[in-house]
Amino acid sequence: MAYNAYMKSTKLELYCTLSKEAQEILKTAILELGVSARAYDKILKISRTIADMEDSTIIDSHHISEAVGYRYLDKNLWV
Repeated sequence: MAYNAYMKSTKLELYCTLSKEAQEILKTAILELGVSARAYDKILKISRTIADMEDSTIIDSHHISEAVGYRYLDKNLWV
C-alpha cells in the first residue's frame, strides 16, 4: 500500500487530477497566499487524501479548499 504523503512530485500530475473549479481555487491560493512549490505539493497530497476518503477519483474544489485550510491552519499554529 502506498501513502499519498510519500508520493513523489513526478507522480502528482498522474494521481492528482483536478476539476476546473479546484484548479481555480489552487491558482488563487498560489497567488494570494504565496504558496511555495513545496507547499503546493503538500496541498495536492492532502487534497488527494481527502478525495480518497470520499471515494472520489477527481480532486474537487472542496477538497482543495479543505487542504489549503489545513495547511495554513497548521502553518499559523507554528508561527
